[in-house]
Amino acid sequence: MTHTPEVLVGVDGSRASAQSLEWALQEAVRRSWSLRVLCSYSLPSFTAASIDGGYAALDDTAIRDSAQAALDAAVAQVSDRGVEVSADLETGDAAGALIAATSNAGLAVVGTRGGGGFTDRLLGTVSSALPAHAHCPVVVVPHRTKDGGEGDTPVRPPRKIVVGVDGSQSARVALQHAVAEATLWGAELTVVAAVPISQGSSILPWLPSAVDRGQILADVEAGLKVTVDEAARDAGISVSMHAMDGTGAALLTEFSTAVDLVVVGSRGRGGFTGMLLGSTSQSVLHHASCPVLVVPVRLDKEEDFSPVRPPWTR
Repeated sequence: MTHTPEVLVGVDGSRASAQSLEWALQEAVRRSWSLRVLCSYSLPSFTAASIDGGYAALDDTAIRDSAQAALDAAVAQVSDRGVEVSADLETGDAAGALIAATSNAGLAVVGTRGGGGFTDRLLGTVSSALPAHAHCPVVVVPHRTKDGGEGDTPVRPPRKIVVGVDGSQSARVALQHAVAEATLWGAELTVVAAVPISQGSSILPWLPSAVDRGQILADVEAGLKVTVDEAARDAGISVSMHAMDGTGAALLTEFSTAVDLVVVGSRGRGGFTGMLLGSTSQSVLHHASCPVLVVPVRLDKEEDFSPVRPPWTR
């Protein structure tokens, strides 16, 4: 039995989700995949002490109708655009519903937006939880302009893609997906390795004070070339490589102002393995000016990583 791969996108009626829907649509069209649109709603909860008599009969008709209207509007937005579209309205936690749905998806897309000040530094619950726990790669589309303000950034095919590589297996899997995405779109690919030399006292405490910075970067770039040549062999795309002084999060965030897509792995070398996004991917998701593709890896055995793949490829 064959299974048509699908792009999953979460919608909620906001302008941010409408923008992410356009990104999901272009991916589905390019890949000749189907598009699945999902909207989830939940009822407000009240403590028994706040309710006279200890209970309340809640009518979810208005909430459901509102969610259904958002879903219908999303379907109308992508109808007659050259892809097969399915729609689902579910009750319950939106993040949980989307995470469960990713088990049957090849790619998931979700939008996010900041509200200025402190809230602009925090992702919404869905857009932060989904990349951390999804069973497939996730694209997070920020609802902000290139100068950092909130607004509609035109959705366009990715022509410039950057990926961060740090030598971990997670990063190598991200590189493979970046090569595949660049091949799909005929995009230019930039591969960046961050080496925090100037911050050695706090990040690389073992680094001697007298060090040949140029030689370190040259050595890292030489190793990077071997990794990239292996991943991009016969891909037929333009690839540039850079070993740069700085942190991965800072460099990729800076690159995000000049490219169309940033690709990161879901986990680096440490932290709560298999539970949370690595610090680099978290930071990039919080501050990137362009969409970010987060590629998850599953820990099958200790120190044995493999890319998460949709069921029809296993």
